[in-house]
Amino acid sequence: MKERALNVGVIGCGRWGSCIAWYLDSIGHNVTMYGREGSKRMATLMAERKNEYLAIPESMELTTDIDKALSGDVIIISINAQNLDSLAKDIAARNIMDKTFVLCMKGLEIEGHRTLTQIMRDNIDSSNDVAVWIGPGHVEEFYKGVPNCMVIDSDRERTKDFLIKAFSGDLIRFYYGNDLIGNELGAATKNVIGIAAGMLDGCGLTSLKGALMSRGTREVARLILAMGGNELSAYGLCHLGDYEATVFSSHSHNRKFGECFVKGEEYTSLAEGYYTAKAIIELAKDKGVEMPICNVVYTILYENRDAKEAIGSLFDRSLKEEFY
Repeated sequence: MKERALNVGVIGCGRWGSCIAWYLDSIGHNVTMYGREGSKRMATLMAERKNEYLAIPESMELTTDIDKALSGDVIIISINAQNLDSLAKDIAARNIMDKTFVLCMKGLEIEGHRTLTQIMRDNIDSSNDVAVWIGPGHVEEFYKGVPNCMVIDSDRERTKDFLIKAFSGDLIRFYYGNDLIGNELGAATKNVIGIAAGMLDGCGLTSLKGALMSRGTREVARLILAMGGNELSAYGLCHLGDYEATVFSSHSHNRKFGECFVKGEEYTSLAEGYYTAKAIIELAKDKGVEMPICNVVYTILYENRDAKEAIGSLFDRSLKEEFY
C-alpha cells in the first residue's frame, strides 16, 4: 500500500489498459477504468468482470462515462496511438487542468510524425503534466506474478519522481528516463522490429533474429540522434530492453502480425507497428537517416513486396564496417 492512495483514471480497456488498471489497484490506488459505450470489450468486462487475460477486482470501478475517468489525480491513457489526437482534443474541450497524464502506449503519428507527448502538449492546457510509461512486459506474465523493469519519462523532473514513487511495486521496478524523445522513438520503432521478427519466423529465418536485434538497434539509434535525442536510449529498456517481449514472445501482437502477414493468414488484433512503420520511414527520409530494416518492413506491408526477396536484399547491401 502506498503512503497516499491516488485516484487514477484509466482510459482504454484493452489488454494493456486493463493490466495497468489491475496493477495499480493491486498496489493500493483507487482505480476507475473507462471504455466506450457500445464497446464489446467493455460490455464483457462490466458483465463478467474479467477478460481473456485477467479478473477485474471488485475494488476497481468500471465506467462508460469518460468524465469519471478524467476526475482522477492521474489519468492513464492506453489506446491506439493514431486515435490520441482526437482524444486529446476531446480532453482539451473539457477544460481539464492540473492533472498528470501518463501515456502507456507506443507509436508515432502518421500524418505529422509527432510523438505521443507532442500530440498531448499541442492540445491540452499547459498546467497538465505529461509522461510516458514504457518498457518490456506482457499482461500474461504480470498476472502470473512475473516481475519486469520499465521506464517513466517526462519533460518535468518532478512528474517522473512523483509517478515512480507512486507506481513502484513488487511487480514493476521503474527507472527514471532522461531522454524523452529517444525513449518515445525507441518504444515506437520497437514494434516495427517486432513485425520484422515475425516476418523472419514466417519465412523460416528465425536464426536471423540476433542480427535483426543488433542491426535494428543501430538504425533506431541513428534516428534518435538525428532527432536530437541520445542514441544510447536505443540500447535501454525502451527499445533493446523490450526485444525479448517483442521479438521472441508468443504474446507479442506485432511479432505474430508479421508472421501471419507473410504467411497470408488473417490477424485481427492491433499491431501498432503497422502504422508506425509508415510514419518512421517518412520521418527518416525527412532527417536523411538510413533505416534499411524498417524500410524493408514498410515495403512488404505497404508496397506488396515479396518478403523473402525483400529480406534477401539486405544481404546485397554494400560491405561496410559494423559500426560506422
